[in-house]
Amino acid sequence: MTQAKEAHTDYPIEESLAKRWSPYGFADRDVATEDLLAILEAVRWAPSSYNEQPWRYLLARRSQPEAFAKLLSCLVEGNQVWAKHAPVLLIGVAMLAFLKNGKPNKAALHDLGLAAGNLCVEATARGLFVHQMIGIVPERVRELYGVPEGAEPLTAIAIGYLGDGGNLPEALQERDRTPRSRRPISAFVFENAWAESTEIGK
Repeated sequence: MTQAKEAHTDYPIEESLAKRWSPYGFADRDVATEDLLAILEAVRWAPSSYNEQPWRYLLARRSQPEAFAKLLSCLVEGNQVWAKHAPVLLIGVAMLAFLKNGKPNKAALHDLGLAAGNLCVEATARGLFVHQMIGIVPERVRELYGVPEGAEPLTAIAIGYLGDGGNLPEALQERDRTPRSRRPISAFVFENAWAESTEIGK
């Protein structure tokens, strides 16, 4: 049985951040329309360079089987195995140029990530779980959805309620049971020189 895995943090953080993790097992339960709209509203208010909002999302719900199968087919096979049980799937697309002048937007991928971060926090606050994946087939996304040049299909996102994982291969069930871990702050925050760990907190 899959259990929620709240982070054991070194310092107190916002509850939704501590409770957020990415399961493979999703319950057979729809996401309410009002919750889905609130999650997308959180995306809408993510920060972005020059307020460009370069994120675009393709959406499919399992309650609409034909549309869901179409989007699911854009995932690599290994992700289809478990993502087919999620009630909501998204594909995140980054617009690579500024609308106002056509110049490259070097922050586009960064800002797509910020949008996904907002999505995760709002979903978690509503008792939902999110699993992001890089394993998509961009060429198939372009073909099936008519994605234009300058728009980069990049990631997929599954959204739903935590399930027991009983419908998954054992290897994925084991991943859901594995305790969460993270590198310490000293491993990724440097002061004075590269790889010179920060003195904050010492």
